[in-house]
Amino acid sequence: MTLFGRTFRPRLAPSLAALFGILVLLGLGTWQLQRLAWKEGLIAEYQARRAAPPIPLPDPITDPAALDNRPVRLRGYFLNDQELYLGARTYKGQVGFHVVTPLRLDDGRSVLVDRGWVPPDRRDPATRPQGQLAGTVEVTGLARVGGWRGSDMFRPANQPEQNHWLWYDLPAMAARAGLENAVTAVYVAAAPRALPGGLPIGILPGVSLRNDHLQYAITWYTLAAALLVIYFLHQSRPTGRREDGDG
Repeated sequence: MTLFGRTFRPRLAPSLAALFGILVLLGLGTWQLQRLAWKEGLIAEYQARRAAPPIPLPDPITDPAALDNRPVRLRGYFLNDQELYLGARTYKGQVGFHVVTPLRLDDGRSVLVDRGWVPPDRRDPATRPQGQLAGTVEVTGLARVGGWRGSDMFRPANQPEQNHWLWYDLPAMAARAGLENAVTAVYVAAAPRALPGGLPIGILPGVSLRNDHLQYAITWYTLAAALLVIYFLHQSRPTGRREDGDG
């Protein structure tokens, strides 16, 4: 068979090996396209949740995953003397802390509220007394599931003894704050609001779901095409070239 100016004479063993490799690569590419459709659906679901009106925090919370990214409305009073600090958080390029304050709800539960960002020199609540809201307050925000979201291999260690947290270990944070009847299934990221003194600065987290599946699919399909080309070149000779052993 002559193709592209080359005589194609496939042999069995290389052909079977190439076929196996190409099928594997095509399968991986198709799997990534399936993952792409799933991830896009999940992102759309989260965005739809965020657009819904706020609801009271359920009691009990039987399905935290279904509540993730859902707007909620809280009423209670802040336990300002039990603040927790989430480190290495940035705002407009500056590294600082997120202030996480327990809120004692009217129903007796306590829920951790991420009130927002403060610079390092304003971590001490004494430097921002105007923002230490007293009395009954109403808070709206997003319910979020805690826990480490990356690989366990790269999970940093929280430092509860220094009240320094790098990720939301909700049971440990509730214990550090000495909370009774604590909600540990979710925390609440408070919506931005005008506060006396301007701090903390409320920041709603974005939908942080990585979606690189299309790039992965293209990579696998490209490798399959490259393997096909390599196989064709390996199993063919330029037309008119004398084969080895010809007299």
